[in-house]
Amino acid sequence: MNITEKIDKILDSIVNSGIDLAKNIVIAIAVYYVGKFAIKFLLKVVKNVMHRRNIDETVNKFILNILKISLQIALFIVIIGILGVKTSSIMGLIAATGFGVGLALSGTMQNFANGILLLVFRPYKVGDFIEVNDFSGTVSAIQIFHTILTTTDNKVIYIPNGTMGSATMINYNLQLTRRIDWVVGVDYGEDIEKVRRVLTNIVYSEPTILDNPPYQIELNSLDDSSVKVLLRCWVKTEDYWTLYYSVNKKIYEMFNENGINFPFPQITVHTK
Repeated sequence: MNITEKIDKILDSIVNSGIDLAKNIVIAIAVYYVGKFAIKFLLKVVKNVMHRRNIDETVNKFILNILKISLQIALFIVIIGILGVKTSSIMGLIAATGFGVGLALSGTMQNFANGILLLVFRPYKVGDFIEVNDFSGTVSAIQIFHTILTTTDNKVIYIPNGTMGSATMINYNLQLTRRIDWVVGVDYGEDIEKVRRVLTNIVYSEPTILDNPPYQIELNSLDDSSVKVLLRCWVKTEDYWTLYYSVNKKIYEMFNENGINFPFPQITVHTK
């Protein structure tokens, strides 16, 4: 093969490579625009689905951003693969980086994951009064990494969502109604029917007490120094504490007015 034939062969190879590259560039551009349109359409569909299911706005934005970034990375990898770049090394690098970041931020990622679940499934919402571990207060904010409580004495508590997702929690506002029990002690020898009448008058004086389920007044127990009488009724959740303190006050006042004695601890000593 002489020099001219070698040059012709090299030129043919360059031309063929250029043609292939041009084809790949055209295909990559087409894939880019089609992928861009598909990403936009998919994000719109996901946004509408989350909107119909009333998912929290914070979760909406976060999920859409994560989905958008993930789809854009996938589109980028597809395009550079079309252009002839080997994607296996890039995928390995992304996987290794993700694994390392996941190990470094394991606690943070747990808080993040639980934050997403809390915002999606909503075991509590802003304004609910909850108790978790040794803390109780009104939920003032639900963030991605923390839930913020405001206590009854106006302290602010930041609880990691990892704790919120794994701890036993009481939500006092989840139900529309709540039951209240008062166990009142009276002296032995008091007329129980008289006690019942006084407590019944107290019940009828409180308009927030619900008719259904009906209230109960029962002899609860016979203790060492007192007879315990139970008053049980139901109330709307938002009226709980107002009714609780009001009935406490009326029990004290009306028992005194009607000569019903409250007991105190006493021991009878017999001497021989």
